[in-house]
Amino acid sequence: MSRRCELTGKGLMVGNNVSHANNKTKRIYRPNIQLVALTSELLGNSYKLRISMNALRSVDKNGGLDPFILKTKDSLLSPKALRLKRAIAKKAAVKAA
Repeated sequence: MSRRCELTGKGLMVGNNVSHANNKTKRIYRPNIQLVALTSELLGNSYKLRISMNALRSVDKNGGLDPFILKTKDSLLSPKALRLKRAIAKKAAVKAA
């Protein structure tokens, strides 16, 4: 299981530790990934996703899981999140018609 956010695609970053003597050693910056249950208002279910806490703030800012996932690019989403996006879009199309 990779350390990658299922909604934003945020993953590991590589950088350097720099000492006072300006010695550089490689290090890894890991995103804060947590298992969170998010509720879809259109589908009426909750879904467990491994997302970064930065993505959780974005979901809250956009008004919930449904609006956030509908406007996110498909290339950033995990396969599980893509299936969820298609189900939400299908339900939204039926509700609009």
